[in-house]
Amino acid sequence: MSEALRPPLRIALIGNPNTGKTSLFNTLTGLRQRVGNYSGVTVEKKTGIWQMPQSGQEVELIDLPGTYSLSANSLDERVAVDVMTGHGLAGRAPDLVVVVVDVENLRRNLFLASQASELGVPMVIALNCWDVAEKKGLQIDSKLLAQRLGVPVVPTVAKRKSGTIDLGKAVEQALHTKPLMARPQWPKAVQTALKSLRDALVETHGESLRDGELQRLLFDRNSAVRDRLQSPSATHDPIIRAAREQLYKDGFQPDAAESTLRYRFLNPLLNDVLERQALMKKRSTSESIDQLLLHKFWGLLVFVGMMYVVFQSVYSWAGPAMDLIEGVVGWLQGIAAGALVGTPMLQSLVVDGIIGGVGAFLVFLPQILVLFFFIALLEATGYMARAAFLMDKCFQWCGLNGKSFVPLLTSFACAIPGIMATRTINDNKARLITILVAPLMSCSARLPVYLLLIGAFIEPVYGPSVAGTALFAMHFVGALVAAPLAWLLHRSIDKGRAPMPFVMELPRYRVPQLKLVLLRMYESGKEFVVRAGTVIFAMTIVIWALLYFPRPESIAADTRTQFISQITEGRLSSQEGKASLDESQQAELDAQIAARYLEQSYMGRFGKMVQPIFAPAGYDWKITVGVLASFPAREIIISTLGIIYALGDEVDENSSDLRTTLSNAKWDAGPRQGEPVFNIPVALSIMIFFALCMQCGATLAVIAKELNGWWSAGSFCALTLLAWVAAVAVYQIGMLF
Repeated sequence: MSEALRPPLRIALIGNPNTGKTSLFNTLTGLRQRVGNYSGVTVEKKTGIWQMPQSGQEVELIDLPGTYSLSANSLDERVAVDVMTGHGLAGRAPDLVVVVVDVENLRRNLFLASQASELGVPMVIALNCWDVAEKKGLQIDSKLLAQRLGVPVVPTVAKRKSGTIDLGKAVEQALHTKPLMARPQWPKAVQTALKSLRDALVETHGESLRDGELQRLLFDRNSAVRDRLQSPSATHDPIIRAAREQLYKDGFQPDAAESTLRYRFLNPLLNDVLERQALMKKRSTSESIDQLLLHKFWGLLVFVGMMYVVFQSVYSWAGPAMDLIEGVVGWLQGIAAGALVGTPMLQSLVVDGIIGGVGAFLVFLPQILVLFFFIALLEATGYMARAAFLMDKCFQWCGLNGKSFVPLLTSFACAIPGIMATRTINDNKARLITILVAPLMSCSARLPVYLLLIGAFIEPVYGPSVAGTALFAMHFVGALVAAPLAWLLHRSIDKGRAPMPFVMELPRYRVPQLKLVLLRMYESGKEFVVRAGTVIFAMTIVIWALLYFPRPESIAADTRTQFISQITEGRLSSQEGKASLDESQQAELDAQIAARYLEQSYMGRFGKMVQPIFAPAGYDWKITVGVLASFPAREIIISTLGIIYALGDEVDENSSDLRTTLSNAKWDAGPRQGEPVFNIPVALSIMIFFALCMQCGATLAVIAKELNGWWSAGSFCALTLLAWVAAVAVYQIGMLF
């Protein structure tokens, strides 16, 4: 293969969580990185270009998900195993692996390096957080460690870019010399079990595996390697089971043998390598802070206060940016409307479908960016792991664990990145439940609905204080329902399996790097736009078509005739009346025509057809159409109601005209004809329905990708039924009072 066609060298970064691995990746690649998905799975793939310091050669650097060992349970950990064995990226194993090791936890971190060494990939070890180790009196002889391990060992401080040049030089040399880390000498019983396993798989199924892959089959109950064997599980499972039973008969417990034997191998290698100087400090700074933040009472109090500050900032900081985006969208719609005035259908498609569809999700981007800024900040400081530890005690009773906290917190901005964040949850059952309840968190798109209805019906009666309390409470309705629902799912799904223990390392507190925090915020915002935005945009076009067609010209003509007749009281002919309409009358006529078109559209007809289902919740056909049209993005109900009530589609949640119109709306048919449509029970019913239904169509699509279509469809039906039952109950009980 010519030099021009040869693919770039591939280097993988692997390490335990909280070792500074991703910080090192960001330092080495800068902005020359890209994010995607590994083929066949939903786990995020982060790759970048690293320029070697001596030759200037560019290599592909892969930031593998953090893992404590190759005994993979979560999706993230399984990806690390697959990439290391050459199955995760187009069948190419890395040319070299850099194992990022936290100096403070050298022995435990080298356990992962020892496992990786069995895969036969050249290795370099980066001793990260060197500065913190020195401050704590730790002294490590990196040269002696390199001599004993047989691979280069380079001290680094990722956040300060210290040691990165030396690391690059060591990697360049290692790409030529291909050093392999020393491996343990396994007892005869283990060697015999591995040989029998290899021979049986080759003989019966033609499966040829490396030593490291065979070890994963032998030592792990649920190995990622087992899942990609080409033979059916019914044929290879007995072979693996026989090898494990033979190891057990020879006096080794397969589940514990590996850790025992590897640490027995590593301990002598670390003799005289690590020394700790006696320091006069009685307690480290992290330990002192943890006395408060992990306290069962004060810690929870600090947590609640911090979450209040976060959510308050989300709304206050994002407000001006959201107003700016709305202004830009409106400006673009005005330009497009003027340019396409001669083609009504194309004008509506561009103005309402395309530009309106883009604006429907971009307007919430500022809130999502602010929330992810705080999440990245809390993660960088080390507090997020403490919050997960605190929440684990609160979550255990309903089948979740502390790792569910970050996905659920993220879902308060948007469930899409929250659902994707569940990939780090080791317990598959807890991950499944977390995904299913994440849409119940109150996302940003529901806020305009709350503001409109609370401002129109609760604040005028009970005042601003009650309105503010109601708005605050609506954000937690879904969370309160999610807890018992999670418990019910925990009791119903896979009842015989005990939950996996929650294990999380508490990282030391750090001063966050603003650059990395902003980079994380940017990546999360980009992920929302790409994943949620594309689905919401596509669905908005579909909803636009359902709201636009069919469009017979007779509706416009009849509405114009009726309107002019009302204006002139029969004194003028239609043509004379049309000529005499002023600007405000023409705008009112256009709004009435739009309302009639919407009523006769496919969506309007469907809304009238299913309205009897929503009648027990107090909804007329107009509210029902608004609910149906809001599936792509929940805030669309506001513009839909604006059209239905002949106010135009440019109204928002703060529109006084819309609030007044809703307050004065009457039933136009049926047994309640002439009665007010909206009252406080109806307003509460609508808010409860929106709080408990599926967040949006994009959320549904992401659930389908993370789980499968059946779970996605089931969750949509279940949450819709739950929202309907709750809305009916709230309305019926409210009407009693």
